[in-house]
Amino acid sequence: MKELIEYIAKALVDHPEAVQVNEVEGEQTSVIELKVAKEDLGKVIGRQGRTARAMRTILSAASTKLRKRAVLEILE
Repeated sequence: MKELIEYIAKALVDHPEAVQVNEVEGEQTSVIELKVAKEDLGKVIGRQGRTARAMRTILSAASTKLRKRAVLEILE
């Protein structure tokens, strides 16, 4: 899951070297924290949050296949 979010984020931003993804795993839920450069934050969130919502949908579909729950948090 971590690799999936990292791949998508690096494709979207201008500074892919600044992308940091951290995964905090629990028993049934894992929280994936995404950190990008300040000027790339708008690209990751998208207009009215559409890009972020799409990333969360893809993550949800992938986590359902693994029978886990995953939450994406975009950090500043």
